[in-house]
Amino acid sequence: MAARHRSDAGQAFPIYVVMVVGLLFLAFAFFAVGQAAATRNGAQGAADAAALAAAQDARKDLGVLFLAALREPNGLNEFLATHRYFDTGCSEAQQLASDNRSYLFSDDPYRRPRCRWAEGFLQDRVTVNVKTQYTVGSSVIPGTESKHATAHATAVIEFRCTPPAASDVPSADPDSNDGSDTGDKGGKPDLPKLILDCGGRDGFEIDPSDPGPWEALAKTIFAVHLIDD
Repeated sequence: MAARHRSDAGQAFPIYVVMVVGLLFLAFAFFAVGQAAATRNGAQGAADAAALAAAQDARKDLGVLFLAALREPNGLNEFLATHRYFDTGCSEAQQLASDNRSYLFSDDPYRRPRCRWAEGFLQDRVTVNVKTQYTVGSSVIPGTESKHATAHATAVIEFRCTPPAASDVPSADPDSNDGSDTGDKGGKPDLPKLILDCGGRDGFEIDPSDPGPWEALAKTIFAVHLIDD
């Protein structure tokens, strides 16, 4: 009887070994999945940061053209309808991707990596593709040591205000200046103020003759945020 018990124990031992090995393999496999997910999340974070950087840099560069448009009859509406972006902000996007250990890449091997701009109604969007400089790393799953993660993100510059009708835009009347009121801009008459409703802020006033710092003005007029695409 004792010999039979020893025989049963000897037969069960290989089963225990197989079970332990299987559990260890599953544990390492789950760890590999976690590594891949972390790498993918890193790529998405880099893409989000790069897209936002491109849009924010483009918004910063809008100042001169936007304020110049306010000095023309119906200039704001024409600006919103005709302004186009061409790779604006890509240097900032590349820098933010690099800061997150990634880089911009293109799906088309014949085209250089760049920011892709697209126009919409009162909303311009920029899309970037990034790839991580690092890999998933070694694991029980073959090939992960050379596997990089990729991701893309799209950010928008959105005009937050209600564009005024052309008939509602005041214009300076050169005949109204009799020479006694020359304003404070080198003998030129003061430009009329523009009143806009911006993102729930009604009656937002812009003085084209003295608009103040563009950075603060831009955040009220143009929103920058990520979108799902």
